[in-house]
This record gives sequence, C-alpha cells and structure tokens, in this order.
Amino acid sequence: MPGPVNCSALNGKTEVRLLLVEDDEQLAGSLKQELESSGYAVDVSANGVEAEYLGDEAVYDVAVLDLGLPDRSGSEVLHNWRSKGNTLPVIVLTARNAWHERVDGFKAGADDYLGKPFHTEELLARLSALLHRASQQPGGTLNACGLLLDEERQTVTTRDGQQKQLTGTEFRLLRYMLLHAGKVLSKSQLTEHIYDLDSDKDSNVIEVYIRRLRQILGDGSIETRRGQGYIFKVN
Repeated sequence: MPGPVNCSALNGKTEVRLLLVEDDEQLAGSLKQELESSGYAVDVSANGVEAEYLGDEAVYDVAVLDLGLPDRSGSEVLHNWRSKGNTLPVIVLTARNAWHERVDGFKAGADDYLGKPFHTEELLARLSALLHRASQQPGGTLNACGLLLDEERQTVTTRDGQQKQLTGTEFRLLRYMLLHAGKVLSKSQLTEHIYDLDSDKDSNVIEVYIRRLRQILGDGSIETRRGQGYIFKVN
C-alpha cells in the first residue's frame, strides 16, 4: 500500500474531468455511462473540430481520442494541441491492427493507446495509470490527510478506521478537495470539476454534498470561508 501523501504538498490537478472524442454514437454512449459510474465527469465530442476547441478551452484532466474522426482527424487534433503547448494527457483509440495509426498517434504526442475492440476495464486501468503518473500519485488509492480514498470501490477509510461508501458525486468532490487540501476552493471551482457539461450545475447543491462529507468525516474536516468557499483542513 502506498505511503501517505503530505496534504500541504498536494498541489497537482485532480483527475475527474474527461473528454471523450468518439464519433461512434453507440460506443460513445456506453463508454460515457461506464466512465461516469467509475467516477469521471464525461463530455462527449463526435468530430475533430469541436474536440480541438473543447480540449483547448474547457477544463479537462484527460482525453480519450479516437483517431478516425470526421471534419478533422484525431492525429491532427492531437498535433495541434501539442503545437500550442497543450499538455492534456491523451489516450488514443485505434483499430487493433493499424500499427501505423499507433505510430502516428505517438508522433503527434499521445501518452498511451488502446486498440479497438477493447474491454472497458482495460481503458479504466490505463486511465488510472496515466492520471496517477500525471499527478505523481500512486495508482488505485489516495492516502492523504489521514484518509484512504479507494478509487476502484469509491470508498473512504476515515481516521478512526471506518470504511464509508461514497456516492459518485461525493467521491469526486472529496478527491478534488484532498488533492487541493489547504487551499480555498470556491463553489464555482468545485462545481466545474465534479459535473460534466450536460449536468445542472447548481452551485447551491455543493452545500448539500459538503454537509454529507462533514457527516462522514467529521465537522472539523471542511471549513467554510464566508464569501470565498471551502477549505479541506490539512490537520
């Protein structure tokens, strides 16, 4: 089991927002559902032009990018991202036997690839590994601030050793706050990182989930800063 992370040193980006670029509507729909059930907030794009714009303008932590896209190829999208200094971690999807596509993807700046057809479990494992490499966190669990967050089971083990099951939103919110422990986080920041584009982003709902996390972790775990937001206390 990985050692604990110093809360005051947690200054990396959390891994919750995912851009799925896939023009196969059926595949995109099933992947979106399974990714969301695994704790990701997922937005879907079906063409290269829109995907490139979203990857540049929106706040994403990782992209799953099909290379065979209408309007603009995935390779071109990726090349354009990298030429503009966009370091968004990217897993490219390719035809199983199209080795040249994999080569083109890596040349364009891909971080990993997955051949079609594939099992969703493999995609999830590759995403977890890529995201944890990017954040320099060990895969599978986040051990921080006296808490152990299990990303596969979406549970948290509290400081007194009790394991608590979290809902998907509670999990995403706690993970984001742990990775930014000691920093004041506004409602808009929290809302942006736990909901996808299609969700009803009512910032008042954040108060409800903060209250639930306090019930699970203890009232002293999350401090309210009036007019600013919330801060996950490092001690």
